[in-house]
Amino acid sequence: MELKQKKREEIPHEYQWKLEHIYESAFEWQASIDEIQNSLKEVETFKGSLTNGQTLLDCLNMVNKIDEKVNNIFAYARMRLDEDGSIASSQAMADKAQTLWVKVQSAVSFVNPEILTLSEEDIQTFIKSTSGLELYNHYLNDLMRKKPHVLSAEIEKILADAGEIGNASSNAYDMLKDTDLKYGTLIDENNDTVTVTQGRFISLLQSSDRRVRKETFELYYNAYLGLKNTFASLMSSNVKKDVFFSKTRNFSSSLEASLHENNIPTTVYGQLVKTVNEFLPALHKYMGLRKKALKLDELHAYDLYVPIVENVDATISYEDAKTKLVEGLAPLGEEYIKAMQEGMKSESGWIDVYENENKSSGAYAWGTYSSHPFVLLNYDGKMDDMFTLAHEMGHAMHSFYSNAKQPYIYAGYSHFLAEVASTVNEALLMEYMLKSTDDKKMCAYLINEYLEQFRTTVFRQVMFAEFEAKTHEMVENGQALTMEALNAVYRALNEKYYGKDVIIDDKLDIEWARIPHFYRAFYVYQYATGYVSAIAISQKILQDGEEAVNAYLEFLKAGGSDYPIDVLKKVGVDMENPEPIREALKVFEGLIDQLQELLS
Repeated sequence: MELKQKKREEIPHEYQWKLEHIYESAFEWQASIDEIQNSLKEVETFKGSLTNGQTLLDCLNMVNKIDEKVNNIFAYARMRLDEDGSIASSQAMADKAQTLWVKVQSAVSFVNPEILTLSEEDIQTFIKSTSGLELYNHYLNDLMRKKPHVLSAEIEKILADAGEIGNASSNAYDMLKDTDLKYGTLIDENNDTVTVTQGRFISLLQSSDRRVRKETFELYYNAYLGLKNTFASLMSSNVKKDVFFSKTRNFSSSLEASLHENNIPTTVYGQLVKTVNEFLPALHKYMGLRKKALKLDELHAYDLYVPIVENVDATISYEDAKTKLVEGLAPLGEEYIKAMQEGMKSESGWIDVYENENKSSGAYAWGTYSSHPFVLLNYDGKMDDMFTLAHEMGHAMHSFYSNAKQPYIYAGYSHFLAEVASTVNEALLMEYMLKSTDDKKMCAYLINEYLEQFRTTVFRQVMFAEFEAKTHEMVENGQALTMEALNAVYRALNEKYYGKDVIIDDKLDIEWARIPHFYRAFYVYQYATGYVSAIAISQKILQDGEEAVNAYLEFLKAGGSDYPIDVLKKVGVDMENPEPIREALKVFEGLIDQLQELLS
């Protein structure tokens, strides 16, 4: 029997999100675009006139109103495309939204440079003398911090106009990976014909049948190898874009440019890599334990995801996963649980649950300020999928609270904070699962899952972070990012991180091509910083109860009202210090010892 992907129309409506909560129809979506076109004409009237507090306030209010509408337009179009990337009308809407986004950025590009012609004294005088302008105090102070890297209005307009061209490699990559790339079929352990897809890739690598794992691995990476030079060209173009914009804005490196946006010192990035490298012997020890537990002469990359504890029922339905999530997150209190339960009801329209043909792979949480959060899943009935649900609902609840508490301009939290709430959910759920079972095998299975969270979210993401740093440095130093060069860098990192007990198959060298986050410069390190921060916060919640919960809820409500490093400090985590990283990785070391004892 062949197990094919379902078409979108075959998925029951109760398991589909409701994008009509943003716009009831494509007609209404288009009307919103028309409104913005008219508003842009009004924005033009502010050029050259930001010389008093009231005019500045009126301009900022209008720009933020436009920005909010554009976010609605862009999110709606992009999520329609993510439902089924093969639909031409959805592709057209996404292109139109992208074009509008660039047009808006170009139209408002004069605002920041014009504000920066003012002195800090002028701005503070305006704030004191203009009722309502105090709302923008943090925004204006942050803008003055960025002053050395904001260019003239003319150049800012050129850079804004170039935005669509700059995103070309990312857009091409998404279409190639999500729609055009096909991986073939295989016969699984149940003698069923299975189509290998992005959504099924990891679940197939979790098969107890090593033949299935190996064939999945080879089919999957053969698809990327078939287009290896295309992927290398896209990656090279993307990195060159990052380097171009960083140089144009007078940064010493593209790393500094990326971290400067959220006021993160580059030392935080370097410190993370260095500290995680200190604990690579622990990862090597875990790999040795995995090899022994699986009774393998050789441990390959396709053996890294299979549970090392056999005969454990690791399947869970979507409905049961929701129940477990409510139970596991009970320490977060009644207020949080009630809001989360409402969001998970099918009639709420938050969640798109199951995979369908041409649906975007992976999972994410999104939405807009004027809508509820939306969650994309590709739920496949594995325990990992339950933790993915917990993760994405963490994102969704973070947005839910920050949107409710903050004005639009501060509702969006930074990338540096984005993975904290999602991982707090995962950590609390894992602690609950471990405490609620007396079964030795299940306990070992769960500890293995916990170790895998550390491996994939800390070690693996920091390996990716090293790859990003190295490839950007190569371009900054005038070196070419050929396919051979990219493969060589990636292989060396895999060998360093995984140690002598893991065979680094040649096909794994192309894995960099399947990582979409490389098209968002220096994003992935924040998975690791978010994870170690979340471990610290979850432990405080479990140990200190209500006081820690209240502090955490205030963290969720803070949005972007302060710099992310400072928002974390208010909940008791200082990421300018290596200790949170070390303390988290000591938990990793302890889990290895526990698993070793359970398996002995």
